[in-house]
Amino acid sequence: MTAAGHEGSLVATVLAHALQRPHDEALRCDGTGVSWGDLRERVLATAASLAPALKDGSGRIGLLGGASVELVIAYLATIAAGGCAVPLPVSAHRDALAGMIADSTPDLIVAHRDSLPMLHDLDAMPIVAVDPGEGLPDALRGKFPLEEAEVADPAAAFNIIYSSGTTGRAKGIVHAHAMRYRQAARSLFGIDPRSTMLLATPLYSNTTLMPLLATLFHGGRVILMAKFDAEHYLDLAESERATHTMLVPVQYQRIADAASFRTRDLTSFRMKQSTGAPLSPTVKRAVVETWPGGFLEIYGLTEGGCTSILDVVAFPHKAHTVGRPAAGNDIRIIDEDGRFLPAGARGEIVGRSPTMMSGYFRNKAANDAFYWTDAEGTTFHRTGDIGMFDADGFLVLLDRKKDMIISGGFNIYAADLEEKLLEHPGIADAAVIAVPSERWGEMPLGLVVARAGAALDPAEVLAWTNARLGKMQRIAAVELRQDLPRSSVGKVLKQVLRQPYWETQR
Repeated sequence: MTAAGHEGSLVATVLAHALQRPHDEALRCDGTGVSWGDLRERVLATAASLAPALKDGSGRIGLLGGASVELVIAYLATIAAGGCAVPLPVSAHRDALAGMIADSTPDLIVAHRDSLPMLHDLDAMPIVAVDPGEGLPDALRGKFPLEEAEVADPAAAFNIIYSSGTTGRAKGIVHAHAMRYRQAARSLFGIDPRSTMLLATPLYSNTTLMPLLATLFHGGRVILMAKFDAEHYLDLAESERATHTMLVPVQYQRIADAASFRTRDLTSFRMKQSTGAPLSPTVKRAVVETWPGGFLEIYGLTEGGCTSILDVVAFPHKAHTVGRPAAGNDIRIIDEDGRFLPAGARGEIVGRSPTMMSGYFRNKAANDAFYWTDAEGTTFHRTGDIGMFDADGFLVLLDRKKDMIISGGFNIYAADLEEKLLEHPGIADAAVIAVPSERWGEMPLGLVVARAGAALDPAEVLAWTNARLGKMQRIAAVELRQDLPRSSVGKVLKQVLRQPYWETQR
């Protein structure tokens, strides 16, 4: 194995744990477990099988499915063989998935068998079907395993993660070996060989991949859920004595609403993390009050470069913020002319750090729009988010730039209105979108989901909320919904919500 600390040796560092603890469990998903020794053997054997499929000794392998031991092994094996892994979202529309595959041009796709219908028109693409829980098929079992994982150039592509596409066509985010190594090697979250990380999001999400890689890097155990269910999550948390977890906000809400939540023994938890979408201050405080262990909200991008962390236990009075910039992160607020703004001023959030993506794959236009350079030539990532720093240096997230509503010439931040809606005792979920208005150009519409047993009156909700908002912020109307469409990592799909209202304007 390679020397520890080489930024091209993440997978080699993970597999090295097998030399000291071959019989300890490393990974488990839906009853299928694998020891460190087996993980090393199976990753290297699979890498030997995949290597001939990688063009010119490199290339890309697509992975299609939710979460399974088999897909994790294929992911690590792709990188061990010197390739680039491309996790593909089963939650995507088939046309969108076809676009991702055409963009990334993988040499081979490893897919869960129940995902194969999404690939029916790719006759020329080599595909290997996997049945979760039954091990890898013969096509991925190398007879002559590699002796060790490939040590890559730190600048080489480790994986490509496709954006959720909530605001347009999905883009392929390229993570280099150096970036992934630096992320995994951080000691910030207190992961060690005694840790058990419980994850309940799909493998194609960076919400899963970051803590998965970090836990395996530090020698901890990972428990994956193929499908999230609040009660089953709590069963696993108790039985496996989970110490760490990374969840998206909607999952925290569903766990907190689970009938058995307050009777569960969750004292094994040392650290919980939330990411993927804003978490309401009310839920943040509730998690701290009812769930043992630390709690961090992570604000950042799959592209990297802009991470802010809120320690909710230490700063409960800052629950309305997303915390302070993480170590090594330089986060600024800029105006429309690219000038840095002081604390208290609203503008676009930009950032840079040692963990920044290599760029969008084969997408110069997206790269040109995403990177921003200041007057001194320093490159930052543009987040597309509107925010400000308070007087104590905590970042307040106000809105997505594209979600900002301009009504009668005034900027209205949907997040401000959503926060008020969620304070209503009968509302479980809420989103505010811009809809067309002949008088104002556009106006804010509130879409709300009632709590179980609550009988909401839209007129009452509208009056209650507007009484708590400024005159220029007020919501024009409220509509009831059974639920709100969300991406695989819990982000509300506002593009989907807006579409019916704007179709007639085209």
